[in-house]
Amino acid sequence: MTVVVVESPAKAKTINKYLGPGFKVLASYGHIRDLPSKDGSVRPDEDFALEWELDSASAKRVREIADALKGDDTLILATDPDREGEAISWHVLETLKGRKALKDKAVQRVTFNAITKDAVKAAMAKPRDIDMELVDAYLARRALDYLVGFTLSPVLWRKLPGSRSAGRVQSVALRLICDRELEIEQFKPQEYWSIDAQLITPRGETVLARISAFDGKKLKRLDIGDRDTAMAALQAVRNGAFKVEALEAKPVKRNPPPPFTTSTLQQEAARKLGFNASRTMQTAQRLYEAGYITYMRTDGVSMDEGALQDLRRTIQSEFGANYAPPQPRRYASKIKNAQEAHEAIRPTDPSQNPKALHLDGDQARLYDLVWKRAVASQMEAASLERTTVDFTEPAGKVELRATGQVVLFDGFLKLYQEGRDDVTEFASGEDEENRRLAPMKLGEAMKVADAKADQHFTEPPPRFSEASLVKKLEELGIGRPSTYAAILEKLRERNYVHMDKNRFIPDDRGRLVTAFLENFFKRYVEYDFTADLEEKLDSIASGDLDWKALMRDFWTDFRAAVDDIGDLRIGQVLDTMNEVLGPHIFPAREDGSDPRSCPTCKQGQLSLRLGKFGAFIGCSNYPDCKYTRQLTQGDDDAAAIPAEGKVLGQDQASGEDVLLKSGRFGAYVQLGDGEKPKRASIPKGWDPDTLDFERAMRLLMLPREVGPHPVDNEMIFAGLGRYGPYLQKGKTYANLPGIDDVFEIQMNRAVAVIDEKLAGGNRFRRGAGNVQALKELGESPVTGKMVKVMPGRYGPYVTDGDVNATIPKEKKPEDLTFEEALPLLAARAEAGGKKKKKAPAKKTATKKAAPAKKSAAAQKAAPKKKAAG
Repeated sequence: MTVVVVESPAKAKTINKYLGPGFKVLASYGHIRDLPSKDGSVRPDEDFALEWELDSASAKRVREIADALKGDDTLILATDPDREGEAISWHVLETLKGRKALKDKAVQRVTFNAITKDAVKAAMAKPRDIDMELVDAYLARRALDYLVGFTLSPVLWRKLPGSRSAGRVQSVALRLICDRELEIEQFKPQEYWSIDAQLITPRGETVLARISAFDGKKLKRLDIGDRDTAMAALQAVRNGAFKVEALEAKPVKRNPPPPFTTSTLQQEAARKLGFNASRTMQTAQRLYEAGYITYMRTDGVSMDEGALQDLRRTIQSEFGANYAPPQPRRYASKIKNAQEAHEAIRPTDPSQNPKALHLDGDQARLYDLVWKRAVASQMEAASLERTTVDFTEPAGKVELRATGQVVLFDGFLKLYQEGRDDVTEFASGEDEENRRLAPMKLGEAMKVADAKADQHFTEPPPRFSEASLVKKLEELGIGRPSTYAAILEKLRERNYVHMDKNRFIPDDRGRLVTAFLENFFKRYVEYDFTADLEEKLDSIASGDLDWKALMRDFWTDFRAAVDDIGDLRIGQVLDTMNEVLGPHIFPAREDGSDPRSCPTCKQGQLSLRLGKFGAFIGCSNYPDCKYTRQLTQGDDDAAAIPAEGKVLGQDQASGEDVLLKSGRFGAYVQLGDGEKPKRASIPKGWDPDTLDFERAMRLLMLPREVGPHPVDNEMIFAGLGRYGPYLQKGKTYANLPGIDDVFEIQMNRAVAVIDEKLAGGNRFRRGAGNVQALKELGESPVTGKMVKVMPGRYGPYVTDGDVNATIPKEKKPEDLTFEEALPLLAARAEAGGKKKKKAPAKKTATKKAAPAKKSAAAQKAAPKKKAAG
């Protein structure tokens, strides 16, 4: 029997079905080894020696492969047909060699671009050796990413406390987002006017026209820049006696877009389906493994001859012979650094239209998109007629123009039209051109029925969406098809950016990191440098460059750059940041006063300061002046709060004012202005602008005494902590579902929640009580119980009844499949993740004497928590 190794169990199942008896197909579950996250995993002083680590779950997979090989004489490595797939095969081979499991065994490497019976059989007939040039390119990429991350990140931690990490490609993507935000902030709107007229033909039909010339000058969009000029032009249009001066009807061909690459699939799925890059790739992976589409990590736009003929037959049967051009369309990539090692993404069998497959959910929607794009790419061009009509008047003072467009033959537009990003007022009047004009003849007189002047202002460039950012990275030659989704996800995980209306907005932490790198490591966040590095990695893959030569050149310069700023003082860093980010963090004040003057002491200068949790703004007169605020206040809820605080009322018991204030962690309430005043953060969802005295006092009184437990008389408290609302009894904490419960929960319910927690469950916590499963995946082959996706306190998790495993952040719980859940559970079980059985209760006689009960005052003080301020 021959042992075949692939990445995933789903792929293994499909291929095993095609190969039949005589083959045993096993899954590696992706990469089996990686560089451990510690110093020394890449050693430049030892000619870039690499130290690999095999985790326990992967060790189990390797054992299974080695055991299967004991009675077999051939190993076929059939991982994905790209750099990562080649690397996985190499790791499996090297690990098996280390275990001496390959003695006298034949080792072959096969690749297929689609998981169909024909493609798999054809690949098995053409085995080859592992492509070490592709492996070397992988090794260089991993070593580069590791060295940049593990060398640059500690510099960030020392010079900019609160920063998370820097990465070779992620830092450049972050710079793109930050640069765009700076463009938006510095943008100055420009006023312009449009003049439109409604003309009537001699036959009474309406034609819409726009001014094209005034006072003998041809006009561009922004040329009428003020009201006076606009009103003069409008009056000239109203007074004009216009006739048709020129009429041109021009045929236009519109060709279909090429089939999908990885990046164009991500872009179009974002535009049309609202998928982020990770969701698109996860769904595409499942379609590929099920044999419905070709390999989904590619920058190629070509298709093999057999696929072209299949597509043409599908077009002829679905739409008619006139929708297929005389010859197949052949595409070539226009993208910088495109490798085009693989076909475009296409359906493996175009005759299976989306309705015929009966797929569900995301897979159905994405397959529909892939099928339509691939079929449309081989359809006939659309034929249009574009008409332009110019109108003049005898005085020659003003001219008008009308444009229209009609579709003579829809061609590929019958099936598919590509989406567009960031349509602004500069986007070529598409609505104006997609209308049919009334029939007109040269010299015909036109009557002005109406005319109007509209004021407009230019708009700043739009923020990047996932689609437009991926497109920009691709245009610059930064990153590769397999890396785009991970790059975007990492930026979000690091809290360097957040999404608003599906657009990237840099957070203050991200802007600080970018400003630091641009000023102290400029070369390494330059677009050309990163793209050039990608080209060199491609040269390694093609055998034109030695990977260690690249590493030596890179490391020499990079190490020197890091050493150069070793003695840089934090004060120097802050001075630079104050200057570079000044317009952002010290915006101009309405009264024209110095934006950096301290609003509290009136004497100190505001400056960036660094604390354990990151950067904030503080006064130079600290500690005499304790004024602080967050970096930016523009859209923050606390923006309207005065620096000295807003008085909400007076506490009768202490006589102290209750103040609403803004601090480095946001808005909070404070009792008095003493040396250590009591403070309480305002919970998420509460609007500081509407906060009143009564609710402020309720916050300051937390934690609240609910009452003594009826069994041991120990006090139960309700409070707000870093993980949200909770109940506390001694060292036992139980979550509450909402903030209102903190103020409203009564004894009966509080005792029930605490007792349930003490008994080993908490209905508001992970896996307990009657919490509804988010999804049921199937029966576990290990426990025989249902594998379920459950909601949990720290996020969704998967359980088989005996083992709970966290779902990775990049994975949406609703998208998790049975095949993906099993390795998560296996890895957790291997790491010792089985649920612990409850220990029998200890006998009362063996217990130590209980400590003396605390006084009521001590009980009150015990659970108090620090609030941000």
